[in-house]
Amino acid sequence: MTAFQVASPQARIWRDRADALIAEGRIDGRAFIEGQRVAARSGASFEGQSPIDGRALTAVARCDAADVDAAVQSARRAFEDGRWARQAPADRKRVLQRFAELMLQHKDELALLETLDMGKPIQYSLSVDVPLAARCINWFGEAIDKVYDEIAPTAHTALALIQREPVGVVGAIVPWNYPMLMAAWKLGPALACGNSVVLKPSEKSPLSALKLAELAIKAGLPEGVFNVVPGYGHEAGQALALHMDVDALGFTGSTRVGRQMLAYSAQSNLKRVFNELGGKSAFIVFDDADSIERAADTVAGSLFFNQGESCNAPSRLLVHESVADEMVARIVAQTPRYQPADPLDPSTVMGALVDEGQLRTVLGYIDAGRQEGARCVAGGAQALADTGGQYVQPTVFDGVRHEMKIAQEEIFGPVLSVIRFKDEAEAIRIANGTPYGLQASVWSQHIDRAHRVARALKAGTVHVNQYDEDDITVPFGGYKQSGNGRDKSLHALDKYTELKTTWIRINGA
Repeated sequence: MTAFQVASPQARIWRDRADALIAEGRIDGRAFIEGQRVAARSGASFEGQSPIDGRALTAVARCDAADVDAAVQSARRAFEDGRWARQAPADRKRVLQRFAELMLQHKDELALLETLDMGKPIQYSLSVDVPLAARCINWFGEAIDKVYDEIAPTAHTALALIQREPVGVVGAIVPWNYPMLMAAWKLGPALACGNSVVLKPSEKSPLSALKLAELAIKAGLPEGVFNVVPGYGHEAGQALALHMDVDALGFTGSTRVGRQMLAYSAQSNLKRVFNELGGKSAFIVFDDADSIERAADTVAGSLFFNQGESCNAPSRLLVHESVADEMVARIVAQTPRYQPADPLDPSTVMGALVDEGQLRTVLGYIDAGRQEGARCVAGGAQALADTGGQYVQPTVFDGVRHEMKIAQEEIFGPVLSVIRFKDEAEAIRIANGTPYGLQASVWSQHIDRAHRVARALKAGTVHVNQYDEDDITVPFGGYKQSGNGRDKSLHALDKYTELKTTWIRINGA
């Protein structure tokens, strides 16, 4: 193994912090149940490894059905005795706002855990993941005393109340690509509504979620309201999804596992399941786009961000044949600035893939693209193998046909497929021609075309002349096999509440 060449004093600072954190054993991988850290009941654990350089981080509790049951029982007791759900809205609001404040106060620690655990650049853990996760918790906390129930129109002899009530115990299963942010997307609305939560983070990146639980207790969240059970999907995740005392399940991950979540609901108590699943988002550039240069900058920056490990990554570039050569040339010219480097260096813009398995998956798709006849015009190989980490070059395929594997399946890596089209109808047909419908982008300076195409696209979010500039105020989710239900915005509250109607007869004097 060859160490990274330290390029700056700032990189040395983060490297020294990481070394001390690991050497001194200050990373705690134990579960969090009933307000305290606990080992798995079986005593089992697994080794958390950093994809940056392959070194061991800490032993992580390998929770199974027994631990999940203990966490669910803790959450149920907390919900039934009302220690959180029956607090005044203003009191719950203050706790969540304090929780968000503590996240920002512990920004450096949370960011370092996130980078060490899943390989993203430290600059983005600091500037994106931590502040957006804290913003989510704070935003839903602020919403607690701003959302009103309803009174239905009735005759003078009746009063009809329509009220939201918390569902009870919420199970949340989140992925490894944005561990902290995805946890916040579930926690914010679920806790705001008064529920108790049992969170199962990915076994590949559990550390920031465990730290969040500690901070929540310090903020004043009662014991048992928020529990974290790290472990493998087929053990802890399956047990949580099948548990008869979990009332609702929020899942973010692959479409394959999302199907299993629905099956687990049918096999257990018919708990409501909300899936945020995969994507194969189309980035459509017409010949009347106002700036090919800006479009190229945007698609490259959005796709290569987070090493391409984003469900909403614009991994399909659909470009009009008259501007395709210029578009591809501009993107290829940008790839040197996205070459992977040490994630602990604040100047790095692309870090490591989450583990060796994901690296092999991405390289397998690159091989498939070549075998099916696509032209690899940039990248296409593993990088920095001598570091012991999991890195791949930013990769661009031109000459991709719509039916190719790399154009149909979610890769979850920095691989762009360029598909050329002749007219608007063909672009829409290609864009809608996958099992997914998470996001899309339309680039045109003509408002009629932009509206027309946006309406025709089967996607939960359509960006026009930009990508990913939206925020917490709008819902996130997809059509088709990209899932059901929505994260973010006030619409997320629908997932974690029941509607109760109370019809009251009013007798005359």
